[in-house]
Amino acid sequence: MLDASSFSGGLPLATGVGYKSDYFHDLETAPGPVAWIEVHAENYMGDGGRPIAQLAHLAERFAVSVHGVGLSNGGEGPLDEDHLGRLKHLVTWLNPASFSEHLAWSTHDTGFLNDLLPLPYTEATLSRVAHHIDQVQDALGRRMLLENPSTYLAFDASDMSETDFLAELTRRTGCGLLLDVNNVFVSATNQQTDAKSYIDAFPLDAGGEVHLGVHTEDADEHGAPLLIDSHDKPVVYPVWDLYAHTIAKAGRRPTLIEWDSDLPEWSVLRAEAERADALLSKVPA
Repeated sequence: MLDASSFSGGLPLATGVGYKSDYFHDLETAPGPVAWIEVHAENYMGDGGRPIAQLAHLAERFAVSVHGVGLSNGGEGPLDEDHLGRLKHLVTWLNPASFSEHLAWSTHDTGFLNDLLPLPYTEATLSRVAHHIDQVQDALGRRMLLENPSTYLAFDASDMSETDFLAELTRRTGCGLLLDVNNVFVSATNQQTDAKSYIDAFPLDAGGEVHLGVHTEDADEHGAPLLIDSHDKPVVYPVWDLYAHTIAKAGRRPTLIEWDSDLPEWSVLRAEAERADALLSKVPA
């Protein structure tokens, strides 16, 4: 377990956006309330080129959060040491204010699945994920935030709730948590549970970031609502409402607008950041 006294950094208690190169000049000239940016780690593991140069330039003006999608913290096998090494190289030169990953698995034997798959919440899973988190935090020399997943089913094998599982992970490893509000809404809708009750049970004192995104509406084979995490449109009202409930309980937190495909004009993304910023301004730090 990494000693919490060695953790450093921290994002502004303000709004950030997921950075795409389309927005480089907009962030330079008209950032609006945007105080920080997030990048996906796997897009910046090279040694040079325009993407690295642009990121280094923006890092002089904005705090940066690095968000990984490829570690497979929940996988049954060992972590990929080469991938972890490339991640260490990135966070060493960039020195981001925050690093986060997912409570999920995406590897099996030597195969890699381009997805973030859910886990049963058992003691065996807890021990395995805690061991992987310890490995990552020891290798990077910094605290990792772990993101709650969007889920589409529940496991009969689970013998604890997701919130209890996450709370115990923070106790065992000293990691923090990234609360994705859209993921909460997606999971609650798909599993017919109450999203606000999930937030009320979530260990908010360990939350280092909040994410806001959107989902696609579908239906299962029985006609019941099925939501798919998608990040391709503006945040919808029920997620804004759940976010307001969250920060009313937790206080002001660094909040990211996630928009990863079908990218809009900068003015549209900035308007989403402005809406989050307006809600943030109503709660204490």
